Amino acid sequence: MFFLENQQLKVSLHPKGAELQGLWNKKHQLEYMWGGDPAVWGKHSPLLFPIVGTLKGNTYYYQDKSYSLPRHGFARDREFDVESHTADAITFLLRSDDATRANYPFDFELRVIYRILAEGLSVTYEVSNPAKETLYFSVGGHPAFKVPLAPDTAYNDYYLAFDNKETAPRWPISADGLIENQSQALLQDTDILPLTKDLFAKDALVFKHLASSGVTLRSAKTERGLRMDFPGFPFLGIWAAPKADFVCIEPWCGIADSVDSDQQYVNKEGINRLEAGGVFERTWTLTLL
Repeated sequence: MFFLENQQLKVSLHPKGAELQGLWNKKHQLEYMWGGDPAVWGKHSPLLFPIVGTLKGNTYYYQDKSYSLPRHGFARDREFDVESHTADAITFLLRSDDATRANYPFDFELRVIYRILAEGLSVTYEVSNPAKETLYFSVGGHPAFKVPLAPDTAYNDYYLAFDNKETAPRWPISADGLIENQSQALLQDTDILPLTKDLFAKDALVFKHLASSGVTLRSAKTERGLRMDFPGFPFLGIWAAPKADFVCIEPWCGIADSVDSDQQYVNKEGINRLEAGGVFERTWTLTLL
């Protein structure tokens, strides 16, 4: 385990999957991350790479060859190297190798850079293409935040407040984990999404191209909450395991296959294309309230 620490916060990070596992606010004596109870959902903040979500038939095709990847890819299960570590920042690094090339025929360097801030944390995904060929990939976050946060509050006391009023449907997820063709009305000229444990009865809420690039977890019964800013992430997932005491706010540069996907990797919705020598970078930021 590795740590970043300042006067306000202590951040806990694990090299397996470069996973954020703890966000302790010293001032409020409060942990903001889900504890990872394996009986409910044993993760804290898995990294999604080189796909987000599920492939149709767990299979994709590239240059007339078929490959298989599990849901959300392999990065969350790989041990990352620590490239650098200072008091206020750490960089985890995963490079392509024979094991990754077996089902993902691309060379890459994936860095996850955590920087502790005065009142929060920034998380940067940096993907580099060291090869001569084009690199295709998706990347995203899946952090789970404890709800309820404060004592004497309940799950239903909390809501998500978007930066802008949204008229945005959810894109349902099929039994096979794929994005359905028909969206369902959800947000109608509102910036508020109340949290209930029934909200995720049919899996995650998936949004495409929201007007907002930030959302805040709030409650009328406490000042404790958190804000996430996610500029440059075209997709957002919101999810919790059944009846669980957390909510995941998931910024994605990528999305699961649709039910009618042709399974061609280069045609995949939300796929990112990085030319030889190129670098892709996206950052999401947490502010603890």
